[in-house]
Amino acid sequence: MATESIDKISAVTALPDITLDIKDLHVAYGASEVLHGVDLQVGRGEIVTLMGRNGMGKTTLMKALIGNIAARSGNIILDGKDITHLPSWQRVKAGLAYVPQGRMIFSAMTVTENIESGLFVRGGRTIPQKLYDLFPVLKELGERRGGNLSGGQQQQLAIARALATGPHVLLLDEPTEGIQPSLILELARTLRKIRDETDLSIIVSEQVLSFALDVADRIVVIEGGNIIHQCSRAEADGEQLMRFLSV
Repeated sequence: MATESIDKISAVTALPDITLDIKDLHVAYGASEVLHGVDLQVGRGEIVTLMGRNGMGKTTLMKALIGNIAARSGNIILDGKDITHLPSWQRVKAGLAYVPQGRMIFSAMTVTENIESGLFVRGGRTIPQKLYDLFPVLKELGERRGGNLSGGQQQQLAIARALATGPHVLLLDEPTEGIQPSLILELARTLRKIRDETDLSIIVSEQVLSFALDVADRIVVIEGGNIIHQCSRAEADGEQLMRFLSV
């Protein structure tokens, strides 16, 4: 399996226009290293789905990219600029946006106030109409408190708030968690629409294979803190990916 995975990695076509370049990234919790030299490039306007079982390093990679966990070594390059040692707020200003697992919206604030909190990064004051075009329900629920929304509505709100920062790369950690199955396909369509209309690069950490296959241009599998397999959506073998995800 290891030989096949390495061959798959080397066979992936080099991306001509790189937005995010992760080079030999090592991340540790104290003395315990969790990521062991991750290399990953994300092209402009590309959707990459990061898959793997729980505890394999997906969320750690997301947190390291946004700056919630410091890298032990390696580099994170965004639009040609090394952001490895920048604090989280400067990474957001540089063009990274992060929707964590569990969404972490401001439950006591209204829908409108939640979205407006993302505008401050660019000094904006007015919510762009395009966000309401993507998520029309948020305009209808503008005065409702975030904590009173359904799981699917909270996920839409979290993504809208992240998009309000004007990112070049959007990081989504387990976006289908707590969402009704009927809404998962709609979320995939929305993410593809966002990419098509904005040329935004998106990294999605996910365990729901059907969603990954619906949304991804490229699928990357992480196991034990290493990338062990990657393929384009057209090359994806569902049975093989299920084996990677099985306990």
